[in-house]
Amino acid sequence: MPVITEPAPLAALRRQDPELAEVILAETARQADSLQLIAAENFTSPAVLAALGSPLANKYAEGYPGARHHGGCELVDVAERIAIDRAKALFGAEHVNVQAHSGSSAVLAAYAVLLRPGDTVLAMGLPSGGHLTHGAPGNFSGRWFDFVAYGVDPESGLIDYDEVHAAARAHRPKAIVCGSISYPRHIDYAAFRAIADDVGAHLIADAAHPIGLVAGGAAPNPVPYADIVCATTHKVLRGPRGGMLLCGAELADRVDRAVFPFTQGGAQMHTIAAKAVAFGEAATPAFNGYAHQVVANARVLAATLAAQGFAVTTGGTDTHLVLADPAPLGVLGQVARGRLASAGLVLDTCALPHGEGRGLRLGTAALTTQGMGEAQTARVAVLLSGVVRGDLDPRAAREEVRELAGEFPPYPAG
Repeated sequence: MPVITEPAPLAALRRQDPELAEVILAETARQADSLQLIAAENFTSPAVLAALGSPLANKYAEGYPGARHHGGCELVDVAERIAIDRAKALFGAEHVNVQAHSGSSAVLAAYAVLLRPGDTVLAMGLPSGGHLTHGAPGNFSGRWFDFVAYGVDPESGLIDYDEVHAAARAHRPKAIVCGSISYPRHIDYAAFRAIADDVGAHLIADAAHPIGLVAGGAAPNPVPYADIVCATTHKVLRGPRGGMLLCGAELADRVDRAVFPFTQGGAQMHTIAAKAVAFGEAATPAFNGYAHQVVANARVLAATLAAQGFAVTTGGTDTHLVLADPAPLGVLGQVARGRLASAGLVLDTCALPHGEGRGLRLGTAALTTQGMGEAQTARVAVLLSGVVRGDLDPRAAREEVRELAGEFPPYPAG
């Protein structure tokens, strides 16, 4: 049975609001008692959690260091400068804005810098793995801009850069967006830069998923190629939920003004401090080893699922992401997700390219944070396959999941 470590500040909440305290305790137990395979999730360190729960949450800090709209910001200015300097060093960027509240708000700010309503934008289509901010009709992006989609090769599942180039020449977009929520391979940023230059377009890299691998030297860095890089600070990067933008010095002022005051108000200083902690952690040799282990685990996960009969998109992965279709096993993606949830294996479904239904989108960041390696990842993949096929009763699998979670707790006691 996993050891459930109660967060230290919870004692005060127990006294003040036991109802909410029980919810938090139950969620803490859920995370420790199951295996998290959602590609966009991870476990932050206790140090990141400490910054998030610090008195910096009390401080109103509209504006930027040295130019705030409120008094008493001298110390939070120091915290934000630390976050900026660490991120600049980590990613080799001339300028970083760490105030974006989320990855989506970072993308909104990037569009505000480079585009005007009605402009044409070329981005990966949603069925191929594009994000909501890449032109979904219900999102601001789809309402304000004219998005043209590129996809992936129907046979290989890979981006066809010649097709992207042809679409760019045909539509002459004001900006090209490269990035995906489910593309498991490295993106050729140099190729996108060349295409953008050929048609006179700006290049925006939405690196929300791979940015943590970039920090650990396990994925190519988009910063030298893109006009603006948008990213999240959670996922593989293992920081608090939030966003950031990276760019060259020539766009620094415009990016900052696009974040504040154009798209959002006061900075969340506790979150920015937690980002600084995460950037510091990501600059260590230990994180470099972690990032490479994430990829090694994902490759084992992909190979084992393929051997178990799943159709694995692109035949494997270069990243933390695996997109696997259970249809060859005679099971729909949504049905598979439900079976796995009852076994304590928590994951997402995602659109498969070319209208082929929904597959399972898996990630190895959280398992790796817990200390699992290739052997444990292969064991998880076999468990998962047995449950999806119906060969393994979810209740029996649930006990094995608890055993594995107890052996590798996300927050070990002591």
